[in-house]
Formats: sequence, C-alpha cells, structure tokens
Amino acid sequence: MSHPDYRMNLRPLGTPRGVSAVAGPHDIGASPGDKKSKNRSTRGKKKSIFETYMSKEDVSEGLKRGTLIQGVLRINPKKFHEAFIPSPDGDRDIFIDGVVARNRALNGDLVVVKLLPEEHWKVVKPESNDKETEAAYESDIPEELCGHHLPQQSLKSYNDSPDVIVEAQFDGSDSEDGHGITQNVLVDGVKKLSVCVSEKGREDGDAPVTKDETTCISQDTRALSEKSLQRSAKVVYILEKKHSRAATGFLKLLADKNSELFRKYALFSPSDHRVPRIYVPLKDCPQDFVARPKDYANTLFICRIVDWKEDCNFALGQLAKSLGQAGEIEPETEGILTEYGVDFSDFSSEVLECLPQGLPWTIPPEEFSKRRDLRKDCIFTIDPSTARDLDDALSCKPLADGNFKVGVHIADVSYFVPEGSDLDKVAAERATSVYLVQKVVPMLPRLLCEELCSLNPMSDKLTFSVIWTLTPEGKILDEWFGRTIIRSCTKLSYEHAQSMIESPTEKIPAKELPPISPEHSSEEVHQAVLNLHGIAKQLRQQRFVDGALRLDQLKLAFTLDHETGLPQGCHIYEYRESNKLVEEFMLLANMAVAHKIHRAFPEQALLRRHPPPQTRMLSDLVEFCDQMGLPVDFSSAGALNKSLTQTFGDDKYSLARKEVLTNMCSRPMQALTHPVPQMALYFCSGLLQDPAQFRHYALNVPLYTHFTSPIRRFADVLVHRLLAAALGYRERLDMAPDTLQKQADHCNDRRMASKRVQELSTSLFFAVLVKESGPLESEAMVMGILKQAFDVLVLRYGVQKRIYCNALALRSHHFQKVGKKPELTLVWEPEDMEQEPAQQVITIFSLVEVVLQAESTALKYSAILKRPGTQGHLGPEKEEEESDGEPEDSSTS
Repeated sequence: MSHPDYRMNLRPLGTPRGVSAVAGPHDIGASPGDKKSKNRSTRGKKKSIFETYMSKEDVSEGLKRGTLIQGVLRINPKKFHEAFIPSPDGDRDIFIDGVVARNRALNGDLVVVKLLPEEHWKVVKPESNDKETEAAYESDIPEELCGHHLPQQSLKSYNDSPDVIVEAQFDGSDSEDGHGITQNVLVDGVKKLSVCVSEKGREDGDAPVTKDETTCISQDTRALSEKSLQRSAKVVYILEKKHSRAATGFLKLLADKNSELFRKYALFSPSDHRVPRIYVPLKDCPQDFVARPKDYANTLFICRIVDWKEDCNFALGQLAKSLGQAGEIEPETEGILTEYGVDFSDFSSEVLECLPQGLPWTIPPEEFSKRRDLRKDCIFTIDPSTARDLDDALSCKPLADGNFKVGVHIADVSYFVPEGSDLDKVAAERATSVYLVQKVVPMLPRLLCEELCSLNPMSDKLTFSVIWTLTPEGKILDEWFGRTIIRSCTKLSYEHAQSMIESPTEKIPAKELPPISPEHSSEEVHQAVLNLHGIAKQLRQQRFVDGALRLDQLKLAFTLDHETGLPQGCHIYEYRESNKLVEEFMLLANMAVAHKIHRAFPEQALLRRHPPPQTRMLSDLVEFCDQMGLPVDFSSAGALNKSLTQTFGDDKYSLARKEVLTNMCSRPMQALTHPVPQMALYFCSGLLQDPAQFRHYALNVPLYTHFTSPIRRFADVLVHRLLAAALGYRERLDMAPDTLQKQADHCNDRRMASKRVQELSTSLFFAVLVKESGPLESEAMVMGILKQAFDVLVLRYGVQKRIYCNALALRSHHFQKVGKKPELTLVWEPEDMEQEPAQQVITIFSLVEVVLQAESTALKYSAILKRPGTQGHLGPEKEEEESDGEPEDSSTS
C-alpha cells in the first residue's frame, strides 16, 4: 500500500553539477562494477560499492536497543549527494553524505540508519556561499491553515529549477518535509534555518570554521560547540519502499561504443536528478533508437527500477512506455502521475459491477423509513462554478425565538461503497481524488462522484447530516446527527453566494442566478445565505479569539484555452466571504463528528492531528524577526495569528511584507512524531497514549477529523462508518486499532503524494504560460539575501525565484552586513557609455521589478531583475474566471 509521498527521484550518479557522485558521466561505458567512486575506490568487477543490508532480525534488535534509527529519507533536490532523516527527538536532522551512504534508498523511503563515529559527523558552517546554501526544502503547511483549496494549490519546483509558488515554499530547495530546516534564504547570517548550512547558536557566531562544510572533525574543530556538529549516518536497511521506483526522463546511448554493455543497454537519465541513472535493456527501446538516437532526444519516457545491485553504480530498469514530447502538458502530466504512483487507470469491470446496475437509480422505499426526510427544506450547495462532485450542502431555517436551525448535509457515500467489496478496496488504495489544473483523477467511479452521490439540484439524494440549533452568535444550543434524504433546491457558485452577501437588501435578478426549484424562492435562498454568513462571521471571530491560526498563502488559478487546453492567463485566487462561510460550517461539522466518534470509540476513532511547530526552527524565526524589527509573537498559534493580522497595514507594501513573513512562518509547522513527516495527519486514537498529542495546533482544538468530503477522501468514508456505528445504524467497525492506523498512514501517504502532484501540475502550467505568453513582468519583494544571489516573492503570481547576480548586466556586486542585516549592492553596467553606472541596494523586504522568462530547456524559466529606471508593463491583467477543476472543500481539507 505504500506509495511515494513526494515528487521523488534522485539521480545522483554522475551528475556533473558538483555532486559527490559515484560515477562520472564519462565512465558510463565501463562495466557497472568498474567505476571510480569519490566515496571509495571500487576497481574490479566484483567489488561492492554498496553495503549489504542488515538482516531483519538485527534491524529489529537495533531499533529496540536504540543503536539504529528509523526515518523517512529526504534527498536535497539541489545537492543530490546530501540526504537527511528527521531526528527522533525533534532535534537537528541526521545527515547522510553521498550515494554510497544512502545505500540504494530513494527519496521518501522509510529507512534504518546507523550513526557514524563522531569524527565523521558534519561540521556545520556558520556562514556559507550561495551554492552551498541551497538546502532541500519542499514545505508543506496543513490545509487547515490555508484558504479554500484550488486544485492548483501551489507551484513547486519543476525538474531541478528553483521554481516555486504559493504555499510557503522556498525555492524548491529544502527538504520535502522541512524537518529541521527552513532555508537560509532568510539571511546569510541569521542562524540559518537550513540544516545543511549553519544552525549555529546565537552564542557561537564567531566559532572557528573548517574550510569544507562537511569536513570531518579534527582535534582543532573539537573546540566547536556541539551546536555546530551534525550527526551523520549511513543507511543499513530499507523498511518500506515508499518511492514508486518510477521516473520520467530521457534515453541516451552509452558513451563507450566498444564496451560489452553498449550492445545490451541504453542509459536512462531521469528528469529529477534524485533518481539514479538506470541501465535499460536495448530490447525495451524503440527499434531505431540505436541507429537514430537524436530522433528521441526530446521524447519523454517512463522507466521503472527493477533492481540495484551492490556492485553497480546504476540501477537496472525496464522502460514502461514512451509518453510523448517533453514540455507538452499531457505527457508531462502522465509522467508526474506515474512517478507519484497515482492510479489513473480506468476502473475495472469488477469494480463497476459493485455500482447500481439499473439506471436511472432511485432511492429504495425502505430508506425513507430509516432516514429523516428533509426534501422540503431549503437546502443548497455552494461550490466553484466548475465543480461536478458536490459533497456538501447547507441549510439555515430561522426559528420563532430568533435562533436558527443550521444543517450541514454530506453525501452518504458509504451507502454505495460496501465494506470489503472491490469498490471499497480500490477506494481505500487510491485514498483520495487528485486534482490537476486541467482534470481530476477520481477516487470513485464517475457514476458515483458526479451522479449518484453528488448533491445535484432538484434530485433526491442520500445524505448524512449534522444539524444544530444555533444562536445568531453561533453558540450551539442543540446538536443532532443522522442519516437523511435531501433535495437541493439550487447549485450556487461562490460568485453567486458572494453577490448575495454583497447585496443584502437588493433582489438579485433571476438571470444572474442559477435555476432554483419552484418550491423555494430566490429571496428565501438569499436570506439563508445572509443568515449563514452572519453566523459564520461570529464563529470565525470566536475561533481566532480562542487562538486559531491561519496562514493565507497565495494560490494560482489559470484560465485555459477550450480548444488547445493551454493556459491563456493566470491570477491569484481570491478567497472571499463566501469561501469563509462554507469553511466555518465544514470546520464545525468536522469538530462535532470528531467528538462524537471519539466518545463512542475512544480506541478506534479516526482523527486528524496537527503537531505544534518545531521549536528550533521557531527560535530561528524569532531571531530573524527581531533583527528585522518586526514585533511578532510566536508564543502560541493565536499569538502568531494576532501578530500577522495586526503588525501590518493595508497598503501594498505592508501586504507584501505580510505575504513574505507568512511564507516564513509556515515553514516550522511540521509534524515531528510520525514516520512520514507531514503536516496534519490522520491517526487512530487507540495508538496514541497521550491525548495532548491529539490536538490540532493550527485550529487550536482538542479533536478534529474529516467528515465533509467522502466523495474524494477515503478517510471521510471511514469516519462515516464510525459515525453510523456510533449512532447504532450499523455494527461496530471490524478493524483493530493497528489496522485502522495502517489505513490512516496510507491515507497520509496518498494525500501527500496527491498534494505534490497538484503542485507540480500548477508548476507545469505556469511554466507553459511563461513559455507561451512570457516574458512576464511583476513587482517582487526580496525574501532573502545570499552573497551572489537573492530570493524574491513575485507578487503578481505568488511564485518564488532566486535571482543570480551573474545573470544580470552588472559591473560589480558587493555583499555586506549592515548591523546584522545583509545587503547586496548592485552596480549596473550603464546602457550609454556617457552615463554613470546606476547603483541598486537590495535588502530584505526591498520591492523590485522582475521579469520571468522561459529558458531553452523545456519548462524551465528564470527570473531576472529589471534595470532600475526602465519602463514596462507588468504582465497580463488579472483574469476573472475561476480555473477549471474542483477545489478542496475548505480549510478543513
């Protein structure tokens, strides 16, 4: 059931980018065991390059005794010889140096490591140059902190370029789970938030430093404080191969035409260099590949690793298929899905046979006797205009005493998914729908997603409801859970609901609204939306008073050409009052159900927790804010939220600074106690001893779960079954706590993979947009400064890019510290020889103008700084349409 969590791949072998690789690119023709290794000499065919894995018994014993440590392997996408696993005690990550020490494990694998003797530990430099500061961070913040999720959640680095966008990512650089590292983009001298750079304590800023960042410790360096040492280890066992072992990339002939290997194998080079190069049998390759290799130079292939022997630098693989031209949307998308192990195949006939066969399907009469009939109530959905799988509906009935009867009605998916059936098994395996920019890979067959379960208007639907009696202030007076039947009277889009909120007294013309069933008037729906909005505002205000945190991040939405499918434009998605309305009631329902199932089954509840941020990373951020003169209080989620909302004004400059700081703050929100270091996590309540660990840090609540999106999340289906058992509708769930935990782990894995795929899909479309419509110009704010480069947040598009001084028309550049703040002075080469060279000083929070432009390589784009004083427009105007695809249900996602 394991799958990759991230866009994983690690081609470290022989990459010419200064990587400590096992084989150089020109050694390819030699036999696999006869390469030169930087780590140790491996001459002679039989000499092993990698250590034999330890036995299961020895590993089990070592883990019990504490002589071995397990963790998820992260490989730095920028420096492929560097890898890390989180330290079990939440301290600085454990460093794994080089391909040999990694011992054939791939990114995301659950590995067991053995610490090396102390003299081989890494010396962490207090200061470092640009190239060495590119750590390995692909961050993640829990959706509960963010706005209403679009499928195009955020753009991350594509291939190995530092292109990133939106949700708290720095430049595609740092580790995928962000353990112990937040990137030193911040300041070259603040205690870097990067594990592979400095982590020096405040008190040892002047400690002596060895020449090489990873130099082994000699007697002189023993004087270094313990803080500047990082434990190093080697992989001795792979507990679980989480990585899919699939990669997209390109085929090449081996370099040495006279070698025996040349007649048998081609070389597969993965696009993502964290995957090793792979020998592929020539019989798998296109027939004319050997004769005409150049014809295939731009063809994307998928390859699967089938073996990686101890005496071979390269893995052995099978070519799975040819995808098409690199840089084109569909081949690239299929490659992303395959690398992440997303099952996008058609549902099998066995699965489809589990669905109702006689169509059109109608609700069986016996269901009416078992359920509360709400078909006469004014119930409606609010979703993106393009949504087709409608999970949730809302209702709000005013009561004579001034209070309200408010209902959240969720599609009763579990009715159509019998436990143990083929349909149940495939849904459990897929675990989530995957939302790409241009399409959805559904968890369940479309007949269920879009017809039988979807709460489409004017048709009877089976639902599971939570209904409260609420005061206008949102105080709960009464709560009811139960199975129901509803008939939605209309399908509102967020835009429709927003127009109702913005026009509380005016009647909205019928032509501006969707069809409404004759039993209900547009005025009745309008009033219900206004009442819900009023209560939601109170609920939201109270949540933040009670100490919740929200880190709103920029999200990109695209407008697509209907014929070509290419992106025509993009804009930052606006998160408005209508989104917040839906979000509040989904949060309320999820919390109510969490308490209900936990009371009924304290050992067997499927819940969702979000651990507090890493203290080491927080203290780094405190120091940074202190140096920048920003009064930010990190003492609790609520205090941080208050700082972010009150420290900044509403002018453009203040909002941009808030955006940059929000990105930085999201970095330490990491889960520490789970083997797959993710954000908010599903877990079984019976397997965590301490109820304090159940808490959700961002929401600041003791219990939370997912109940509101069963069409697209399997965790919600399980929660529906638990709730049904708690209400006596069915027998208790026949799953032991450890079995439920295994399913929770799998849901976590697939959720993370799905999130990465969504980010890469956004990245792909943005790169295509830059290629097709670029260059794109925008204002940007400086986020961090290095000696030869600086990082910016591009405000119009939410992308983060690194700008290199050597790519600009400069006469010179100079890095210095003014007090503790870094500063980069750029001296521009004058355009006219008679002019004086213009000087530009770059500091943190400087506003600059940048140009994003495509590179010759497919789907890579870079950022350059506009010369001061030059004119130019700032890219395409904002498109008002919402992009294609269905978003997550709310910050509850």
